[in-house]
Amino acid sequence: MKERLVFGYDPFVLPFLTGMIFIIGYLLVGTIRIIICLNGRERKRLLTIFHPATAFRIVKDIFADCLLHIKIFKRNVLLGYMHASIAFGWFMLIVLGHIEVMLFTPQRNGILYYPIFFRYFVMETEQTLRGSFYFFVMDLCLLIVLSGIGLAIYKRFKSHRLGMKRTTKLRLGDNIALYSLWLIFPLRLLAESFTADISGGSFLTKGINSLLHSFVSNPSNISMVWWAYSSALGLFFFALPFSRYMHIPTEILLIALRHAKIEATSLRDGYSEAEIYSCSRCGICIDACPMTFNNQDVKFTSVYYIRLLRRRENASVPAGMCLMCNKCVELCPVGIDSTAIKLINREILNKRISFDYTPVNLSDPEINLAEAGKAKLLYYGGCMTALTPSVSFSIFKILEKAGIEYIHMDKENTICCGRPLLLSGNLKDAKELISKNRKLILDSGCQTLLVSCPICYKMFTEEYDLKNIRVVHHSVYINELINNGEISVKKSADSCVYHDPCELGRGSGIYDQPRSVLESIMDLKEAPEEKRESICCGGSLGSIALSYNNRKEIAKGSLNNLMRYSPDILVTSCPLCLRTFSSVNEKRTADIAQVVYEHMI
Repeated sequence: MKERLVFGYDPFVLPFLTGMIFIIGYLLVGTIRIIICLNGRERKRLLTIFHPATAFRIVKDIFADCLLHIKIFKRNVLLGYMHASIAFGWFMLIVLGHIEVMLFTPQRNGILYYPIFFRYFVMETEQTLRGSFYFFVMDLCLLIVLSGIGLAIYKRFKSHRLGMKRTTKLRLGDNIALYSLWLIFPLRLLAESFTADISGGSFLTKGINSLLHSFVSNPSNISMVWWAYSSALGLFFFALPFSRYMHIPTEILLIALRHAKIEATSLRDGYSEAEIYSCSRCGICIDACPMTFNNQDVKFTSVYYIRLLRRRENASVPAGMCLMCNKCVELCPVGIDSTAIKLINREILNKRISFDYTPVNLSDPEINLAEAGKAKLLYYGGCMTALTPSVSFSIFKILEKAGIEYIHMDKENTICCGRPLLLSGNLKDAKELISKNRKLILDSGCQTLLVSCPICYKMFTEEYDLKNIRVVHHSVYINELINNGEISVKKSADSCVYHDPCELGRGSGIYDQPRSVLESIMDLKEAPEEKRESICCGGSLGSIALSYNNRKEIAKGSLNNLMRYSPDILVTSCPLCLRTFSSVNEKRTADIAQVVYEHMI
């Protein structure tokens, strides 16, 4: 190939060039600002991204999450293809453009615009047969991107066909970026087709060139369409920082920070700032959020909460309304921990407003552990189990049947684990309570701490540092007793469905053991949304502002999902879920300990 223009320049490159310089400068300043926000320890951690093994994992995640969108593919194939075809296809067009410059016009290496407009600046000669492969691959990649753009346009009007009931409302910056993105690749196709008989092409561009030969042969038309292509690119880059598409470059930085093990420590520090700008506003979290049941307002969902933060507006209301069920975090294709950001938001709010959210016993607890050391198992019921005594009663009967000695830690007085304080943002009192409870547990001399409440279980495993004491939830412990032959159960003709409590499932990864228990005593039916996509019961302690009526609507929505296939019994492993579902379920709701006790031989 040889250059068609001696100087390799034409004024039409200016819109692209100015837009590219603007976005590079914007990203550079933004990255520096985020790094400055990190403390000294975090900056040292950031250096670990240059370690070969860490760098490899970062590149792997960038390909999987930013280019191929594997997480979205797993959720919906069409939705995944739409994202991947645009992201990976565009990436390949850029890479192949640079390869062509290096191979055919190496003297132009380093010129920012040259790989993008390569087809305009070169002409095909009889010595360029080796370029036919690149012509074909470039046309193929362009076709893939265009198919993704077509799906994106279709999704904008028929989102439910791609597995999404709702999508986010776009603002001015979003619309400018969106429509310019939709124009970039059709205009590129036309531009390269107009010059395909001069600069070469393949099945797509040459085909269009032949079809429109009389029209595209006009030099003024050629110049006009290349101007349009360059302008669409430039407009997209200028709109990028003010749109949801800012997630495209920011997500790469977020992945690097995540692999450096940096976490959010304040509402607008380096890491949380990267998370806020990495939100693509795809809307997946809207359908996931239980607060959107029965067409309830979507403004309290994570995507709109993050948008408020990005616009530096007051986001305290959605932060307080959130159930903290973590479903949005679990399904977020970018992996944004919006729950952690909301918790920080609550901590800030707690310093301004005093919440009436004190647990039952914040003073020094006086628990009778006179038999400490005689039993290896310490049982902790917690606040909610005290309100559902049938759960602890069944557990005690199971333990007695298995011949296991135990101490009931909170038999005389109910002691809060500290989770409500933590969720309200009252970290000081939460840490004080944790310290007192921890001393009690360590002084008991137990080897195993058995808990009924998933909320307490998560607290004990993550916040208490109980050294060599094993913390186990009763659903897991009962499964072990059955598998070890320490208790025997019989199977009935009843059918049941299992509800995964938020803190036990998504929060602690316990899905299989409860199901194993239930399969040994009943016919276990599936729910449309279960395990990692399980729907919160609505009774979560996480929300500090949600009304009773809203909670009831959430409970009904979750119940409808669970009872889709008409099971006889709804079974859960959480006293809070038990209490919540019992108030709206016409059929029986039971804890897993209850049904096991009833089926023991």
